[in-house]
Amino acid sequence: MFDLLKRALDARVADVLPESTPLDRAANLSDRLGHPVLLKREDLTPVFSFKLRGAYNRIAALSAGEMARGVIAASAGNHAQGVAFAARRLGIPCRIVMPRTTPSIKVTAVRRLGAEIALVGDSYSDAAEHAAEVARSTGAVPIPPFDDPDVIAGQATIGLEILRQSPRDLGSVFVPIGGGGLISGIAAVVKEIRPAVRVIGVQSAGSEAMKRSLAEGRRVRLDRVGIFADGVAVKQVGELTFELCRRYVDDVVTVTTDEICAAIQDGFEDTRTVLEPAGALGIAGVKRLQAESALPPGPAVAIASGANISFTKLGYVAERAEVGQLREAILVVTIPERPGAFHDFCRVVGDRSVTEFNYRLGSREAADVFVGVEVSGAEELAGLVRSLRAAGYRCDDVSHDDFAKTHVRHMVGGRSATARDEVLYSFEFPERPGALLEFLGSLGARWNISLFHYRNHGSAFGRVLCGLEVPTGERDELARALQALGFAYEDESSSPAARLLLEA
Repeated sequence: MFDLLKRALDARVADVLPESTPLDRAANLSDRLGHPVLLKREDLTPVFSFKLRGAYNRIAALSAGEMARGVIAASAGNHAQGVAFAARRLGIPCRIVMPRTTPSIKVTAVRRLGAEIALVGDSYSDAAEHAAEVARSTGAVPIPPFDDPDVIAGQATIGLEILRQSPRDLGSVFVPIGGGGLISGIAAVVKEIRPAVRVIGVQSAGSEAMKRSLAEGRRVRLDRVGIFADGVAVKQVGELTFELCRRYVDDVVTVTTDEICAAIQDGFEDTRTVLEPAGALGIAGVKRLQAESALPPGPAVAIASGANISFTKLGYVAERAEVGQLREAILVVTIPERPGAFHDFCRVVGDRSVTEFNYRLGSREAADVFVGVEVSGAEELAGLVRSLRAAGYRCDDVSHDDFAKTHVRHMVGGRSATARDEVLYSFEFPERPGALLEFLGSLGARWNISLFHYRNHGSAFGRVLCGLEVPTGERDELARALQALGFAYEDESSSPAARLLLEA
């Protein structure tokens, strides 16, 4: 083992980060949890990630001959940017191998820094194998993303800064774990200087290589890894990082995709920065232990380790964040198939905001609807389920069913052999309490609703697609009812998409 504290104190990180990244109080999160939470803002480095520290410290230590041969690295994105940035700063050639699954925002950023890029495989491990082959054939110097003393020492400077910036009663530090370079460096210096401070690792469910390795006392290689948090999608942790974590890390917790999305929202609400999934793991870990009443006393520091998120991913994050915050419940409810049934159901839901409603007529006896309802937490959710069951509805809570949230919610519907005299209308109405109930009360009690799709997207106006069984002789009456309703609407009955996908 090496003297990591000495290496950290001697690291050349100040060449590229002359000032420490801030340690900011997360005011909203602290107030909500009733526990002081501080964010170490590694998302504010020039590459929006802590990876610059270790990469630069390793490359700056190369000899003149090694620099002339150039460097090569395998990375899911952030290490690549750190290596490319350091290589450009030092004027040396750079090659980067990235998984094909790497978000385009990271690929573009690395290319902009002047590196030669190859996209290989579906995970970091696949890219690493290819990078090793290229290094052997070209003589380029490999820059490991985590399992190297100089890389670990560069990341360890974060621990030194936290101890200098934090209150004396600091209780815990929550650190994302992929290969282990960040947490092993931070843990080693924190435990050397302030051994009472607990260092807790956080991993994404499906990528728990370090947690499993520590539990089994050996380095475990995962057959596959979850790639939602692509920055920590590592099949096997490093040898050095594993030994350091065995010695210095107090605990490792895992968090779900929904919890990560909720943590991204928390980070945004406190900093107005959108963290990437791996970058928000520390926040998610703090919340997990607080929910389990296991958060150590004293202020908690969460490492905000990266903000390189693809814009196209934001919709998915927002969709899942509300469930992760326990602000939205996802239910499957069976209601009678008759006019007015939706309206009766909404009266049981009460004044809670309905965030989503998906339904397609399937039989004349009963209807299964997929519904989202705004709640304030687990207690209110349990009370809502009890109320629905007491009113005679079959009700299943699928808020934590990943299959339901990822696929089923978008597949409720399709063609119906049962619907008769069906017309389709799209509506817009103001997103205010009672608007959906008003809509259903005006139309659903007169004509049978055969299709319904609604999703609250956080805008001022909600959008609904509604199918109604309206005999030809009653179409004029429907037109008058729609005019009286006062909501903007369009007849979608002749839409090509509707004819292809919804008609029997």
